[in-house]
Amino acid sequence: MKHIGTKNIETERLILRRFTLDDADAMYRNWVSDDEVTKYLTWPAHSSVDITKMVLADWVESYKNDDNYNWAITLKGNDEPIGSIGVVAKDDETEMVHIGYCIGREYWHRGITSEALKALIDFFFDEVGVKRVESRHDPRNPNSGKVMKKCGMIYEGTKKNSDRNNQGICDASYYAIIRS
Repeated sequence: MKHIGTKNIETERLILRRFTLDDADAMYRNWVSDDEVTKYLTWPAHSSVDITKMVLADWVESYKNDDNYNWAITLKGNDEPIGSIGVVAKDDETEMVHIGYCIGREYWHRGITSEALKALIDFFFDEVGVKRVESRHDPRNPNSGKVMKKCGMIYEGTKKNSDRNNQGICDASYYAIIRS
């Protein structure tokens, strides 16, 4: 793998870009404060924009590292972030990245997350040289699995009681796609 950090990525409808400190209000308003968006995530909904600002400060600082990959999802023509997508785990030895994502409820069921995930799969295969891209979801959130399938990821199995999210201990359904 050749780590190159979070680079701008453009798709038909989206621009995936680095977060900035100025994104706090939009991020808070569009998704991180919404209990429905964070229902199956591993971090709780933000109770104030101050929490969002602290998270963003850490994220912006992390961009100094070439092995950090974290994008704001924005619609072309509107620089306001509506979601996030990035690497939540990686293994340089096996050349694998694990991608996590979330998007504001207003933007669900419009193919936006699938478009962003597909762009990242291409980026990691073509530019970073990974061999495996994987992701997982709580089976009680089947729409997340639909995003993965739509991007060509293959269901590999469900690990029972292997994860924790805002619903407590949960199963985790794994999907992956390999470069070959």
